[in-house]
Amino acid sequence: MKDIPAYGLWTLVVINSLVFIIFAFSFTKPKSSRDWRAFGAFSAFIVALFTEMYGFPLTIYLLSGWLQSRYPQLNLLSHDAGHLWWTLLGMKGDPHFNFLHILSNLFILGGFILLASAWEVLYKAQRSHTLARSGPYATIRHPQYVAFIAIMFGFLLQWPTILTLLMFPILLTMYVRLARREEREVRAEMGEEYDLYAANTPAFFPRWGRTTQKQSSHEHE
Repeated sequence: MKDIPAYGLWTLVVINSLVFIIFAFSFTKPKSSRDWRAFGAFSAFIVALFTEMYGFPLTIYLLSGWLQSRYPQLNLLSHDAGHLWWTLLGMKGDPHFNFLHILSNLFILGGFILLASAWEVLYKAQRSHTLARSGPYATIRHPQYVAFIAIMFGFLLQWPTILTLLMFPILLTMYVRLARREEREVRAEMGEEYDLYAANTPAFFPRWGRTTQKQSSHEHE
């Protein structure tokens, strides 16, 4: 099976791209231009990923000379060869069962779970015109952006490509800027309430015990 070419499967490119994009769309439901930019950037990453995973292996093609000289026994057209970390780190066995692939699945699954739980809280807050501060929003201010980043990072651990590796820091910067812009808008609307929330809740990296304790004490005031 490892000697069977695994590319030119454009139907799989379309199906896999649509599955992940539609799944993400069902939880984000973009409305504003900012929402669409965030979702569009994520969608572009997904399409680029699956195009190389099942369509045309651009990264393998560009690195083929170096890979063939360093790993002469490697079948560049096999699916396993696309798991570049598995190849470069000299891992043995099935690349789908090594620790990096398992870790990548945890990041991807965790990202989608975070995305779903964050959207539920945000949707209720938007309907009641209140500040989203429960669920994931109790520990970080931008769980949806963190979820997108976690999913993309998970895919990079599983199937790195030149294009997606270049896209990742660009998208990371874009999400941080979108988050800052979103904060300015919410602060203008919520005022002191948001200032208090932001002072006790980190933007992207949770401070579990300390944050929960502070947030809880303010809610009881």
